[in-house]
Amino acid sequence: MSQPIDVRAGAATAVDAVLEASVVGSFTRIGPAVRRRLEHWVDPPAVAGRTMVITGATSGLGLAAACALSRRGANLVLVGRDPTRSEQARRTVRAVSTGGRIDVELADLGDLEQVRRLGERLLERLDRLDVLINNAGALLRTYTRAPDGHELTITVHLLAQFALTQGLLPLLEASAPSRVITMTSGGMYTQKFSLGTLVMSEDDYDGTVAYARAKRAQVVLTHELQRRFGPRASTSTWCTPAGPTRRACTAGCPRSPRSSARCFGPLRSVRTPPCGWPASPTASPKAASSGSTGDPVASTGSRGPTSPKPSSRPTVRRSMSGAR
Repeated sequence: MSQPIDVRAGAATAVDAVLEASVVGSFTRIGPAVRRRLEHWVDPPAVAGRTMVITGATSGLGLAAACALSRRGANLVLVGRDPTRSEQARRTVRAVSTGGRIDVELADLGDLEQVRRLGERLLERLDRLDVLINNAGALLRTYTRAPDGHELTITVHLLAQFALTQGLLPLLEASAPSRVITMTSGGMYTQKFSLGTLVMSEDDYDGTVAYARAKRAQVVLTHELQRRFGPRASTSTWCTPAGPTRRACTAGCPRSPRSSARCFGPLRSVRTPPCGWPASPTASPKAASSGSTGDPVASTGSRGPTSPKPSSRPTVRRSMSGAR
């Protein structure tokens, strides 16, 4: 006997394909609004008692994620570079918190020595770490060397991410099943991964290309983190934001900083950071859900409600919801 046809699921798949192909559907608020209604997205559950570290948490997607998680009771450590902005972010997050602890750590992820010291401080102050969100990023207009001598884009997006994750591994192991989430970018789809061309020289440097290559490499790094650490402690996940924020449109393109805003401005629907962040580590639109445990932290969730499925081993899950 043939299985009954799920008309709604078929329609959702077709609409999803159209939204992706249109580009506008993925880069504006139109996509999430349509998908939420058609696919019955649900808000993530409470995460009271869970401890999470978010880098790049003073603005944009990082701040939006912190606010969303604090509303659900998470204990948060917000990592930022600037003391004033970090304290302002802490106050913003605390104002919407439902009782979780909100702390701040200062560190410049462009400086590997500061990353090392950050890891040491977190090992001392935390007794558990359920989620590490590698969100910090930088799109540079000119070639810049980090204090360790590497090109700064590579240091921030790759070297610091690996160093911090490895440094916090004892906490992640002690809190297993834990999760490491990397916020990459839809810009990576413009570049293939090539180790030989990953690091650009000062002579041929293009900030946008360097950023896209680093973001593509983050996906490769995530798989490597999963291979190395997954069986011992955590599930490594990468995702792209559900679309670019207005700030990214106006400030993120070195050659034509306002071209994207002019393109999408007439739609009056360029996404705000809360739209760009995929709700939380517990519910990520477009994330593959195979192997999901249904646990608020161990699973990214899916575009709609799913039945818990026990997982025999950690898996790498992906989200391709537009571009950052």
